[in-house]
Amino acid sequence: MNLVGRSLALGWMTTILVVQVSVARHSRWALNAKTQALWDLSPQELECVHNFLVNRRELELQSSKELTLAKNSVFLIEMLKPKKYEVLDFLDNRAMPPVREARVLIYFGAQEYPNVTEYAVGPVEQPMYMRKLSRKGGQELSWASRPMSKVESVLLFHTLKTATEPLQDFFFDITGFTLQDCNGGCLTFTNVAPRAMTFRKRLSWFLLQRLVNGYFLQPTGLELLVDHGSTDAQDWRVEQVWYNGKFYNSPEELAQKYADGEVAIVVLEDPLPKISPQYSTYKASAEFPMPISKGGPRVLQPSAEFQIPISKGGPRVLQPMLQSSAEFQIPISKGGPRVFQPSAEFQIPISKGGPRVFQSSAESQIPISKGGPRVFQPSAEFQIPISKGGPRVLQSSAEFQIPISKGGPRVLQPSVPPYSLKHNTVIYGDWSFFFKLHSSYGLQLFNVYFGGERIAYEIGVQEVMALYRGHAAEGRETKYVDVGWGLGGITHQLTPGIDCPDTATFLDASHYYDSDGPVLYQRALCIFEVPKGVPLRRHFNSNFRNSFSSHARLNGPMLVLRTTSTIHNHDYIWDFIFHPNGVMEGKMYASDYVHATFYTSEGLVHSTHLHSHLPGNVHSHLAHYRIDLDVAGTKNRFQTLRTRVESITSPWTRRSQQVKPILDKTQHFWERQAAFHFRQTLPKYLLFSNAGESVLGHSRSYRLQVPSVPEQMLPPGWQSSPAFTWPRYQLAVTKYQEAERFHSSLYNQNHHWAYPMVFEDFVHNNENIKDEDLVAWVTVDLSHNPQSEDGPNMATQENSAGFLLQPFDFFQGFQRYTASPTHYQCVC
Repeated sequence: MNLVGRSLALGWMTTILVVQVSVARHSRWALNAKTQALWDLSPQELECVHNFLVNRRELELQSSKELTLAKNSVFLIEMLKPKKYEVLDFLDNRAMPPVREARVLIYFGAQEYPNVTEYAVGPVEQPMYMRKLSRKGGQELSWASRPMSKVESVLLFHTLKTATEPLQDFFFDITGFTLQDCNGGCLTFTNVAPRAMTFRKRLSWFLLQRLVNGYFLQPTGLELLVDHGSTDAQDWRVEQVWYNGKFYNSPEELAQKYADGEVAIVVLEDPLPKISPQYSTYKASAEFPMPISKGGPRVLQPSAEFQIPISKGGPRVLQPMLQSSAEFQIPISKGGPRVFQPSAEFQIPISKGGPRVFQSSAESQIPISKGGPRVFQPSAEFQIPISKGGPRVLQSSAEFQIPISKGGPRVLQPSVPPYSLKHNTVIYGDWSFFFKLHSSYGLQLFNVYFGGERIAYEIGVQEVMALYRGHAAEGRETKYVDVGWGLGGITHQLTPGIDCPDTATFLDASHYYDSDGPVLYQRALCIFEVPKGVPLRRHFNSNFRNSFSSHARLNGPMLVLRTTSTIHNHDYIWDFIFHPNGVMEGKMYASDYVHATFYTSEGLVHSTHLHSHLPGNVHSHLAHYRIDLDVAGTKNRFQTLRTRVESITSPWTRRSQQVKPILDKTQHFWERQAAFHFRQTLPKYLLFSNAGESVLGHSRSYRLQVPSVPEQMLPPGWQSSPAFTWPRYQLAVTKYQEAERFHSSLYNQNHHWAYPMVFEDFVHNNENIKDEDLVAWVTVDLSHNPQSEDGPNMATQENSAGFLLQPFDFFQGFQRYTASPTHYQCVC
């Protein structure tokens, strides 16, 4: 690698002048496309970078599909974020745009000492150089830290299939399924993380499950710990086996003890597969054909009178098992998403009315589909007069002869959407922002404006964790660190009418992640406007004499930008929501299958008994947002307001006492003062203020609200893991540093014992934060104790968390809505 490093260094140093000349030639074009500096890599640019790397013979690259780990291959290509102040200088001061570079991750498995190395390649339009990206402290990434590839997963399955050959009779006796020649009755494995609890090791627990619909809810009770740290799969070994509450040293030991009748087994049976739908699917469930006792599974000991044949495995637990259902039959459109592109100058008129809810009446001649009520948008061709009073819901009566199906309301948009979209820039009323779906970190916002002023430079997720507890071997240490699985690259096609309204604009995304070229993900994102359901503001001024003097109402539609992520058993829905009054929300919904381990009586302290052999383990989902606020500029300060009560003597009757609320304002000058641990109560008002003042003398501010207060899941000193310090803080406010744009990475899942970026260091250096460029780090939490209604997976209601940003004395006077897409009615 020394020769490679020297060659690369000379290459990029000798071409940097050529790059600057190339950028200068394109500067005029770049100024006409302001967000070009933030664009994600196109499929063509990904191909250019890939071809450039393949042509570098010193890298000795091979296809990622080669069934070996002893090779050099490209794992990831994505946009390398340019420095913030270079982008701002370009956006605000007409400076030259920063060079667009790609971040490249290469697995060097063919080396004597395998390693993982990152490079910057640029410019992406026509690559001419690559340079090694150094890490904090100069620390190299270990081979064990790499994300798992598809090839490694395939090799692991073959390893497990070979290692468990002595257990085939055991598998068939307890499940009726096998790994060898299964013909529909197959077993599968799910691996959990972290890979190891010791430095530079790569050991993973694997759960054996029945391969049917909802196999996450089909554990068999067998778990295996595999050491797969070597580049040679022939060296991989099963280190430990766990079955039904007991540990064994190897599959051979378990097989021998089973043959000797020394294993208390649990038999999973399928009593009436044609009558009872399977509990792990979405099909409506019937009554269980076998009563489930409250005490959990019971061990039946063989006796002389017991007529059920018992095999030589010893005592067993008889459990009902239900048959799998057919595949989910919702048709998926083959056409893929259709992306609406307006003209370059945003000439599309913006509808001020917002979406409306319209129900047909008996006299209406408009055909109504079977989907039920719809949201109607006025258009020039639609001749039915619409009342000025805002949306009216007309309910069907007894005489209403048009059948309404169970499909529910649908959103109807006019021929022209109420927002403009060019590349990845959105204009919606007073809002404008840029977005992209980062392969590693998921959905990100940039350059967020409201009313012509910048509110934030960057908003997005830094890390997501799913923390589980359980008695089974794998359940004791399961902690999914989701960026380690490529949070943005695990999106799946969104379904119109379910994931997003039918009228949403669907957008594709391209990722280069564990492949040999860019992969197109259809309908990876959607953007749409919907009515909020309640007016944004309203008042009805009554004189209490059966009349009124005035009334005013303000409709409140909102714009939603959405994508999803799926990591094993858990699904996330990620929303950014924009309201017409300057309020913005970031929201996470969770809808996951229960992370099911196998029932043991000892495990009930960590779980709820959901089915015969199925406990639902207590778990939490934590998301860490990074919010780079620029409230009307980059010079901001952080202050909090707390409410306290004070008892005073009444000035009218000195004998009585009155209690009055008092607002205490606290200015935070240092980073440690602005870091709030879980044991602290978060102040109600968290204000990020510009150094200037409004005409009324107020600090122009935006308020951060965190409605979901997380629980303390990882106490201080927890196993001394430097990668998991961020969950200790509800909120931390730090000074912007280019070296602190990330605290997590793809390697955090598997290399958290020696991770070079420690979030707590961002706080402990205790820099001044008055009138500085500030960043808010916000932790939101979903804690879930599974219940019987969570089958087959939990619903999104009551399983959401997020934050809000709202104006707080930000405007110079009373806010007007003349430019926002709202509907206003006033009788004065």
